Amino acid sequence: MKSTGKLARTALAMLAASAVCAVSSGALAADRTEIQWWHAMGGRLGELVKEIADNFNKGQDKYTVVAVNKGNYSETLTAAMAAYRAGKGPTIVQVFEVGTATMMAAKGAIVPVYKVMHDAGYKFDPATYIQSVTGYYTTTDGQMLSFPFNSSTPVMYYNKDAFKKAGLDPENPPKTWEEMAVALPKLKASGVACPLTTGWQSWVQLENFSALHNVPFATKSNGFGGIDTQLVFNGPLQVRHIGNLAKWAKEGLFVYGGRKDESAAKFVSGECAIFMQSSAGYATVKTQAKFNWGIGMLPYYADVKGAPQNSIIGGASLWVLAKHSAAEYKGAAAFFDYLSAPETQSWWHKNSGYLPITPAAYELTKVSGFYAANPGTDTSVKQMTLHTPTENSKGLRLGNFVQIRDAIDEELEGVWAGKKTAKEALDTAVERGNKLLRQFERDNKR
Repeated sequence: MKSTGKLARTALAMLAASAVCAVSSGALAADRTEIQWWHAMGGRLGELVKEIADNFNKGQDKYTVVAVNKGNYSETLTAAMAAYRAGKGPTIVQVFEVGTATMMAAKGAIVPVYKVMHDAGYKFDPATYIQSVTGYYTTTDGQMLSFPFNSSTPVMYYNKDAFKKAGLDPENPPKTWEEMAVALPKLKASGVACPLTTGWQSWVQLENFSALHNVPFATKSNGFGGIDTQLVFNGPLQVRHIGNLAKWAKEGLFVYGGRKDESAAKFVSGECAIFMQSSAGYATVKTQAKFNWGIGMLPYYADVKGAPQNSIIGGASLWVLAKHSAAEYKGAAAFFDYLSAPETQSWWHKNSGYLPITPAAYELTKVSGFYAANPGTDTSVKQMTLHTPTENSKGLRLGNFVQIRDAIDEELEGVWAGKKTAKEALDTAVERGNKLLRQFERDNKR
């Protein structure tokens, strides 16, 4: 009986010790600071975002990043601002690039990323990032306001099989719009129903077109110099370009497929031979296209001095909202430091098609053999870094830009339908857009 009693006492001691361990473990879990990260990534990209958060959480024991999808970009921004006003906003929110001016104007609602990183003791030098990416999200004195998470730039996808059938060199797609004017009729004559199409027409055919040719889209350094900017994308070169596309639309050489990325279906099905779209469209093309295809840079007009300059980004960045604890800000800084690591950036780049935001991540991806195994996947990086960005190619920072793009889309659709000339449409789009800018200026004057 004594022996049994001793065993019982030993068992009880072990159970008590286990209970203490369990309590301690629970306390450790409870001690973690939760960081709410609201984002707009769905489908496969949403899975990758969750994987990023999970990997960060596993790598340390102080913070737990909770990635929450809140719909598309507009819905995510609206939800975050509404929650912020109610005192329940997330620590981190993903905001698309056209929302940058809106976030900057929300003084008091955000904590600049450079301050978050500095206060947490992290080295945070914008010079270690690709300049044409960070320039979009920095102040005029070079301070980064948000973290550039998913950045893309448009490139040109083309059907190598269709090129070969048309007697074109499948390894040398058109580099200039002059060469494009020669290639499109040949593709049409060979039986291609849609020689050329584009996604995101304002972003690709006006915004990036202007940057690539180093001509202004708007005054005041495309809005970087102040909210009293004026749109000027109805200049001679932009009118010339939209006029050429209108002529090709009438001849069946250019086919309009929709305001966003709807025309991706036309390309991957083989209907269209050339498709200008985001570099992040790589995953879709790779998994759905059943033909040989390649990636080239956006074409430029050879008679424009200095072209090509560099393209500008799309995608989104991560903003830190105010009204959170010091511990949450330290967690956000730790998370951004993790996101900046070359290994993390390279993984994200290879799986999503978005740009690696640092030269170190690009070099790591290159050394891994990814670009050699997947030709053309480095086109976006090369195009973004062709030259040091100018006032015309740093990016765009315009208020009410979502509504401005809607106005541009409506006017361009009038051109493709043959109802307006390129000049009429661009003049009207500029007029409508400037009214929206003045509204934004009135709403944000202090």
